Amino acid sequence: MWLQVRLYLLLGLMFGILYALIVGVSAAFGISHFAYYAILSFVLVGIQYLIGPAIVGWAMKVKYVSEQEAPGLHKVVAELARAAGIPKPRVGISRLPFPNAFAFGRFKGDGRVCVTEGILRLLSKDELRAVLGHEIAHIKHRDMMLITILSVIPMICWYVAWGLMWARSDNRSSGYAALIGLGAFALYFITNLLVLYGSRIREYYADLDSVRIGNAPHHLATALYKLVYGSARMPKGALKQAEGLKAFFVNDPSRAWNEIKELQQIDLDMSGTIDSSELMALRAKSVRIGTADKLMEVFSTHPNMLKRIQHLSTLTTR
Repeated sequence: MWLQVRLYLLLGLMFGILYALIVGVSAAFGISHFAYYAILSFVLVGIQYLIGPAIVGWAMKVKYVSEQEAPGLHKVVAELARAAGIPKPRVGISRLPFPNAFAFGRFKGDGRVCVTEGILRLLSKDELRAVLGHEIAHIKHRDMMLITILSVIPMICWYVAWGLMWARSDNRSSGYAALIGLGAFALYFITNLLVLYGSRIREYYADLDSVRIGNAPHHLATALYKLVYGSARMPKGALKQAEGLKAFFVNDPSRAWNEIKELQQIDLDMSGTIDSSELMALRAKSVRIGTADKLMEVFSTHPNMLKRIQHLSTLTTR
């Protein structure tokens, strides 16, 4: 419930900011100025929305596989989709070298769930199922559409800022334009941070839904733990392929090295997994997160991994 409340508050705040921008621009120059930037932003995002899946599939080096090529993967995806109440997504395997999974698509009937070759070698059957449940939840909740809609607002702020800060008119109007342009630029920065915050909320919510459709929290926690270590072992050149795409992944591979030390607080027996008793112990434990890591989270699409796994501990009953 608290995750939903936070999302509704975020949506209210974002559209409140948009309304304030409309009022400011309209009061100073008339609605036509704002309408131009709004229409341009919606057109660009609309194009991105339409061609986005094709671009993501190309950038992620995805090969869609048939049931004959990957029967086990298709079976798990079909079972999870049925449990989530959505049409079975297309199934793909990415040739990216690091272990991860991702989902995308314009709507529920257009969903695509993909795994990298690395994750298939790294996780157990139950752990992979928990990760796929997380990705199915993103499709169920239309998260790609939601984040796309939210992303329109920073784009509008950017175009308003760029247009008004360089507007040419009489001295008085030019002063108003520059002032509103500076305000719009500040709103661009703030709304970008809010979009990232919304993305982090959706990650928590997808974790929750993976558990709701039958996956044990400690299996998802172990999967996340293994993905951090798996990404940290990869050469830096391999991880550079994730830049610009990491919002799609189940975790942010570029933060793996920073997260390893924190995660040592969880794996008490150093077994390489997080069992149900370790996860239960984390529920009442006070975890230590450095100031730099807290700040890094603010600029990230994904929650701090230690906080995320601790959230999973609240979902287990044994």
